[in-house]
Amino acid sequence: MFDTMTMTKVTGAVCGSLLVFLLAGWAAEGIYAMDAGGHGAEGEVQQAYVIDTGAEPETTEAAAEGPDFATVLASADAAAGEKVFAKCKACHKMDGVDGTGPHLNGVVDRAKASIAGFGYSDSLVAMAADKWTPENLNAFLTNPKAYVPGTKMSFAGLPKVEDRANVIAYLAANP
Repeated sequence: MFDTMTMTKVTGAVCGSLLVFLLAGWAAEGIYAMDAGGHGAEGEVQQAYVIDTGAEPETTEAAAEGPDFATVLASADAAAGEKVFAKCKACHKMDGVDGTGPHLNGVVDRAKASIAGFGYSDSLVAMAADKWTPENLNAFLTNPKAYVPGTKMSFAGLPKVEDRANVIAYLAANP
C-alpha cells in the first residue's frame, strides 16, 4: 500500500502546500501591511504654512510635575485608598496580625521597624529612629527599593500620587 512512490508523492504534496502557503502569506503581507511606511514614518512633516500667533507655549516645571503631595493629601479619599490598599492585602493586614509584611494598624507617625517580633531588613532597622510620616510613606510607596535599598518588600510601588495619598489617608483613618 505505501511504497516509495506514494511516500514521494505525499512529501511533494506537503512541500508544495507549504510553498503555496508561504507565498500567499508573503503576498498578503505586501498588500495589507500595517506598518507606517509612507504614512508618517519619515517623521514630522511641516505643513504648507504656519501662522505665528506670537504666544509662547506655557511650559512650567510645576505643571509638568503635577500637584505637590501635600495638596493631594489634603483632598485624599480614604474610601478610594481602601480600594488601592487591596494591592497591599496580599502581604499586609489591618487587624494587628503580621503576615508576610508587618501589620499596618497605626503605621502613620509610628517609628520605622517598630513592630516587635517582625523580621525587618537591616536597612530598615537602620532607619528605626525615624517615623513613618505621610511624606516618608509617600516616598516609600513611590519606589520602596529606592527609598530603602535592601528592603525585603518586593512591591514595585504606586506611580500615581493620588493613589499614594488615598492609601495614606486610609492608613491614617485606621489606627
